Amino acid sequence: MRISIKVRPGSGRTSVGGEHDGSLVVRVAARTVDGQATEAALAAVAAAFGVRRREVTLVSGSTSRTKVVDIDGGDPSVLDRLMIKQS
Repeated sequence: MRISIKVRPGSGRTSVGGEHDGSLVVRVAARTVDGQATEAALAAVAAAFGVRRREVTLVSGSTSRTKVVDIDGGDPSVLDRLMIKQS
């Protein structure tokens, strides 16, 4: 499953939930230094979908806050719940 995520680095805690311009919001405590926020966001998405980190692949947006990721084995019903959830 391919989805768009909006990364919000420097948050107080890491969480996944909510929607911004059609993208799933991923808040991470990591800063935007050396790809730390991107890696933290991919790990958070994997945890939220209940898959291993290696099953979440960055497709585009390595330096952007809006990214496209592929989730192998991702359940669309989980995405629906996360898009509604405000973290």
